[in-house]
Amino acid sequence: MPPRLKLRDIAFFERPVQFARPFRFGAITINATPQLFVRVEIEVEGRGAAVGASAELLVPKWFDKRPELSPAQTIDGLRRSLEIARGLYLVQTGFQTAFDLHASCIGAQVAACAGENIPPLAAAYGPGEIDKAILDALLRGVETNFFDGMAGNIAGIDTRLSPDLNEGEIERFLMLGNQYRSRRVAIRHTVGLDDQVEGDGGVVDPKENSGARYFKLKLGGDPEADAARLIRIGRQLAPLPFDYNVTLDGNEQYADLTALESLVSRLERDSALEPIFRKLLYIEQPMPRDVTRQSPLSEALRWRDFIIDEADDSYDAWPTAYKLGYRGVSSKSCKGIYKSIVNFTRIAKLNDEGAECSVTGEDLTCQPGLALQQDLALGALLCLEHAERNGHHYVDGFGDTPAAEAQAFAAAHPNLYADAGQGIRLSIHNGDLLTGSLNTVGFATSVHPDWSALRPLEQPRSLREQLA
Repeated sequence: MPPRLKLRDIAFFERPVQFARPFRFGAITINATPQLFVRVEIEVEGRGAAVGASAELLVPKWFDKRPELSPAQTIDGLRRSLEIARGLYLVQTGFQTAFDLHASCIGAQVAACAGENIPPLAAAYGPGEIDKAILDALLRGVETNFFDGMAGNIAGIDTRLSPDLNEGEIERFLMLGNQYRSRRVAIRHTVGLDDQVEGDGGVVDPKENSGARYFKLKLGGDPEADAARLIRIGRQLAPLPFDYNVTLDGNEQYADLTALESLVSRLERDSALEPIFRKLLYIEQPMPRDVTRQSPLSEALRWRDFIIDEADDSYDAWPTAYKLGYRGVSSKSCKGIYKSIVNFTRIAKLNDEGAECSVTGEDLTCQPGLALQQDLALGALLCLEHAERNGHHYVDGFGDTPAAEAQAFAAAHPNLYADAGQGIRLSIHNGDLLTGSLNTVGFATSVHPDWSALRPLEQPRSLREQLA
């Protein structure tokens, strides 16, 4: 039986993060944004108290892209999602499993957020971050690591939110995931819409891409402009002396199937796009999430894998997308670790039956430290060969993290971080991240942040009040 726990406290903190270069995706350019930190205290039944932590950027205009909202308002929506989730979780006063807590609160969370004009993807942010911190505390409380703990289903994940599965399937694929987990995960280098393409500092500059063999190219939603930019990038990639692959990310910018078909036609027919087309693995979330749910992919689009990301905002999102012709779904710990594991189980089951579907690893600028390590460990459990890693590219190392805190992470995880004379940086080995040091007591970290160096989470204003 999975261990049971009782929540004692949930606290939120934040730290400003300045970007080293602008990051433009979709209709937003980010130069700075706060990073969230969560600290929970629990009592593990029969074992005593434990403390856990998690972290994630409060990214504007991704969880909620509505044009009438400012970037700051969408960050406030995430802060409010956290506060609503905190209240729902702390009302649960008895001993229960980690997944019991999640499953008991997620429906009420989405409903309460809807009442405050917060969409489902942003609503899931609060529980997603709290769940990571609870899992960290639970693993510390029973003195085991993430991989062994998940192999034994320490969280008690069941099928109440995914009735298309049975519990034996979840437990089987958790064990298989641990058995075959990724010891190395290749980085997929993000090329934002404002990033330099040619020359020093460009796509193939190893000082910029850290030796990556995988490239994630952002799309802007205009087929002609995107094709012209992809031709420029392809000219840079084609002469590389090693094999490479690319993915394309629309970030919901393609208005409809007609615009998307126009881009696909260019990819298929324009010889200048061959360096991109022949290396293309999949196209991620090209259309808005609402359009995605209403639009089966046409036959003209089923030649290539399309995956959902922003449209993955509920437990039934992936099964719905699969019926519409999509062949994959992203894993991001900020969208919920349990949903990622459930979707991994669903896809493994489909593939056992002859389908060719995939879970992919995408990165919402996970910063070095807690956020990166916990998301990387989740990806390793899902047996990912490569994952988008862009936090180290757009932020200068550990950013505004106190030096002693960054040094503590580097000392505890020496195969992930190193100081080459410019401060602690992510250590990338021939284009790969090594996951061995994540196999430590707790959720992929031996270190917690310096809580005294963080400020409390800002109190958000209600989106309804702001729009009124």
